[in-house]
Amino acid sequence: MTTTAICLFAAMLTTGLLTGIKNSCKRGYIIFDRIDIHCEIQAVPFAELSKMEPGEPSAAIRERVIKARQIQEARFKDFKGVHCNAQMTERMLHQFAEPDEPSMEMLRMAMERLKFSARAYSRILKVARTIADLEGTERVLSHHIAEAIGYRNLDRGDWAERGI
Repeated sequence: MTTTAICLFAAMLTTGLLTGIKNSCKRGYIIFDRIDIHCEIQAVPFAELSKMEPGEPSAAIRERVIKARQIQEARFKDFKGVHCNAQMTERMLHQFAEPDEPSMEMLRMAMERLKFSARAYSRILKVARTIADLEGTERVLSHHIAEAIGYRNLDRGDWAERGI
């Protein structure tokens, strides 16, 4: 099951804002680097939209989110000032979000091929840990890493050149 992504960033951005960022900062992706989840939203053609089946109910999503937050609160109960995955330190990342070897290799390839920053590495692991929590799994698995990488759409080193 694919985890539903709430992408407030995409909802708030307009083409004008992106253009302004691109023109005012040669390496404008630095701004996107500080945001955990960002993705492009494509328009859905009417033909597909009109025959879409209802998705997962909001109540079910809410329950998964509540359970994930409870998992995180329990995980960080001994860490003062840390309540959720987004607040993890580098040491905590190694303790709670360390992927297995194949997942680490996938992350390494993504970092190199997509020219992700060092900050993106931590963000990807934090998001992957959250995806694993939403799924109710103890370990961060390769499909969690893959999904988290997918949420770094605008973090690629070449986003300005691609005309986004």
